[in-house]
Amino acid sequence: MRVLLKEILDCPPDAAWRALQSPAVFREVSSPLISVESLEADGFPSTWEPGEHPVELSALGFMPMGKQMIRLQMSTERRDGVRIVRDTGRGVSGALEAVTLWDHRMAVSADPAGTGKTLYRDQLIFRTGALTLPSWPVFWAMWQWRMLQLKRLAPTWRFDVGIDAAGPADFTGVQASAGPDEFDGDSAQNVRERPENAPKTENLRRIGSADGDAVDSAPTPTEEPA
Repeated sequence: MRVLLKEILDCPPDAAWRALQSPAVFREVSSPLISVESLEADGFPSTWEPGEHPVELSALGFMPMGKQMIRLQMSTERRDGVRIVRDTGRGVSGALEAVTLWDHRMAVSADPAGTGKTLYRDQLIFRTGALTLPSWPVFWAMWQWRMLQLKRLAPTWRFDVGIDAAGPADFTGVQASAGPDEFDGDSAQNVRERPENAPKTENLRRIGSADGDAVDSAPTPTEEPA
C-alpha cells in the first residue's frame, strides 16, 4: 500500500533539507499523535546520520506501540537537484512487528514556479500482512497530520531548526545517487504495492501518483519476515 503527498513549504530548500535531518523536527511533526523516544545510549543525535537508530513509540503519549529500528539513507547529488531521505526500517516489538515492509521517502527540491520555496514530496510504501488494507486509513490520517505540522513549522526553519547549518556536501556519510530514473513518476513496481480494491490516493487533495510525483522509483526492498 502507498500514501503519496505533495506540498509547497514556505521555506528555502536548504532549510527544509536541514529540517529533515533533525530528530527534533521528526518528533515535533509526529506529536501529539505519536511520541518517539530514542533507545540509543546517548539519546537522539542533534542531526540524523545514515544508519540504524532504535526508537520506542507510543500513541498519544501513553499507549505503547513497541520498538522500531529506523534505517536511514541520504541522497544529495542528483542531477535534478532533488535531495531524499529514505527510511527502510522495521518494527522490532509490539504492534510495530506487524509491519512487514516499510519504505518511507521524503524529497525536497526548489519550487518549479521559482518562488524560492520548497517542493516537498513524501511517499510511504508499507505492508502489514492481512491488515494492510484496513491499516491504510490509519497511515493516511497520520501522514495528513504530519503534512499539516510540516506546513506550520516550515516558515520557522528560515531562522533555526536546531542543527548545524552546513550545506549538504558537508553531511558525513551521505550516499550519492545521480540516476535520472529515481524520480521519474509512478513506476510499475510502486503501483503493484496497492491492491485492486484499495482506496485511491490520486483523488485526494494534493496527492499525486500519475503526474511525475512519485518519490524515487527504485525497486522496493524485499519484505521483512513477519
